[in-house]
Amino acid sequence: MALSSRDPQFVAAIDQGTSSTRCIIFDRHGTIVASEQREHDQIFPRGGWVEHDATQIWVNTRLVCAEALAASDLTATDIAAVGITNQRETVVVWDRATGEPIHNAIVWQDTRTDALCEELAAVGLEEPDRDRFKASCGLPLSTYFSGPKIAWILDHVDGARERAERGELCAGTIDSWLVWNLTTDDDFGTGTERSDTARPLHVTDITNASRTMLMNLADGAWDPATCAAMGIPMAMLPEIRSSAEVYGTVRERGVFGGVPIAGILGDQQAAMFGQAALDEGSAKNTYGTGNFLLLNTGERPIFSEHGLLTTVCYKLGDEATVYALEGSVAVSGSLVQWLRDNLGIISAAPEIEELATGVPDNGGVYVVPAFSGLFAPRWRPDARGVIVGLTRFSDKRHIARAALEATAYQSREVIEAMNGDSGIPLTELRVDGGMVVNDTLMQFQADVLNVPVIRPRVIETTALGAAYAAGYATGVWTLDEIRTNWAEDARWLPTMPADEREHLFSEWNRAVERTLNWA
Repeated sequence: MALSSRDPQFVAAIDQGTSSTRCIIFDRHGTIVASEQREHDQIFPRGGWVEHDATQIWVNTRLVCAEALAASDLTATDIAAVGITNQRETVVVWDRATGEPIHNAIVWQDTRTDALCEELAAVGLEEPDRDRFKASCGLPLSTYFSGPKIAWILDHVDGARERAERGELCAGTIDSWLVWNLTTDDDFGTGTERSDTARPLHVTDITNASRTMLMNLADGAWDPATCAAMGIPMAMLPEIRSSAEVYGTVRERGVFGGVPIAGILGDQQAAMFGQAALDEGSAKNTYGTGNFLLLNTGERPIFSEHGLLTTVCYKLGDEATVYALEGSVAVSGSLVQWLRDNLGIISAAPEIEELATGVPDNGGVYVVPAFSGLFAPRWRPDARGVIVGLTRFSDKRHIARAALEATAYQSREVIEAMNGDSGIPLTELRVDGGMVVNDTLMQFQADVLNVPVIRPRVIETTALGAAYAAGYATGVWTLDEIRTNWAEDARWLPTMPADEREHLFSEWNRAVERTLNWA
């Protein structure tokens, strides 16, 4: 049912990402009316380990929601719904009674579970097989995904496995953690008597569930055999719901008290929704902490022969599940962050473009940011980052340029794999995410792909997609209105000669070979 003019006219999106948490409030035209953001700590206990403080993320979420509401001069009664989007494979395990995490969240980039993945690939088999669960979940055994991270926590926190088997622990991706806290009354865990209907919600949506390795793509339910193989009690897992429905309401004392929580999408699926890539054959590429290209394959899962992932694209209420092929690149925007925080080459991320344009080319320098191994389409957890081609002539400008170019080369690898699986060559690329404001990168991306690159008017498509899902579930938008809201902002056309394009890509592949077999 469509909203009347007397109904709330705005939708809030909580965008919980790898480096920060944002709250963005949209009007019915999909226009941003307020946006607030806070970074959280990146915790690196040892090489290859990446953690977040889940409690800090929740505190930041409360703060940005309050700040966005204040900045927009709105109240909770003006908000029709809240949507959530999140860094997908990052997991939290917490105490069901107190709501306290038992360990830092283990981030999707973390590689500590590689030995466990090797073990799981070999159990009961003559030859190790990293694809042993792929027929069920569409994913290879990799440190990237959530299931092995949950198993690691159960194995390495004292008493955790026994507590999980007794039903005392909950596990979930960040969306589950946020919904739990958004629906938890202030007296929860204090011994106050509560009805079952007043208890916090432990739910996830099907897109996030599809990134755990624990969900069967065929029926959208937790797979008992996979959970058993990884030693994960199913009782600790959230209920799997669709991507657009009313799950519950924000607790009355919350910033958005009484507002329905009505949309949940993993960040890359949310960007698809925000790009209005709702039809079979549509695709987008998001340039954020990592790079993620998704192709909508309709109501049938396609299993890749070229190193891509089969995943859920979205599910709207009781409608059929829509699937996607995905190519995931671990490091793109976080490489710029690394140049800022670790090397001090720049003091703020936007400076990289000015530095990179200070030279006409990369001077033969290539940066391969395999900090957490290589993701799609290579899947090499043994790879580590390199900078190659350095001479006395090289300086920080060449490194900055090579860092931007690395994002474009990695995207080309994924797109070539996707073309091979789908049999349909890409004719244009819709892009979004924080890095698409970088004109130099977007032009180089068009050049290295030899197709037009198109940026929408609203580049915050991840948050917009979460808002659209929540708004769709509550009657703010129809699918036709979501399609109509999309508008082009800028377009880059390829200008690079073919021989130069292929030479540069060949040299990139030589550089990648230097990263292998390090770990």
